[in-house]
Amino acid sequence: MAAAGSTEHGETLKSRRKASLRTPTDLKPEATRDIAGAMNAVLADVFALYLKTKNFHWHMSGPHFRDYHLMLDDQSDQLFAMTDPIAERVRKVGGTTLRSIGQIARTQRVQDNDADYVEPLDMLGELQEDNIDLATRLREAHGVCEEHDDIATASLIEVWIDETERRAWFLFEATRHADSSGR
Repeated sequence: MAAAGSTEHGETLKSRRKASLRTPTDLKPEATRDIAGAMNAVLADVFALYLKTKNFHWHMSGPHFRDYHLMLDDQSDQLFAMTDPIAERVRKVGGTTLRSIGQIARTQRVQDNDADYVEPLDMLGELQEDNIDLATRLREAHGVCEEHDDIATASLIEVWIDETERRAWFLFEATRHADSSGR
């Protein structure tokens, strides 16, 4: 009897794995495809930038260690906080989202930095550029959402653009050298 129950259970698992994840939505299939594609690319970038920011946070050194270390910790927390809302928007509009680190690696546009040592100001400069690039990509995704009347995702993206610009600004200011007038 156990063998029959086991076979039945195995068939149930197989059928569940084939079940559709289609979330009901009033968006057309093209909108779901376009929005999910744009947001999954952003999600991969956010995960990659999160890990890069944590990497630099963990490997920070020098006379401004504490300030930079704490700033990067705050910035990485902010990036990680974006991940779940991005993925959930993809699901709410009827798409599927990233499933693995491998998929993130294949999708991300943020360049990794695996160097054994990076100068602190180079870390901050690299993260500044990555955040500027992320803001550009968020604007592109916003355009896709506007094209398909996805107001909810566009609204979230607007907040993330502001947060991303703030991170880039803080990174820029942290790397500026005061001129002789003290400005």
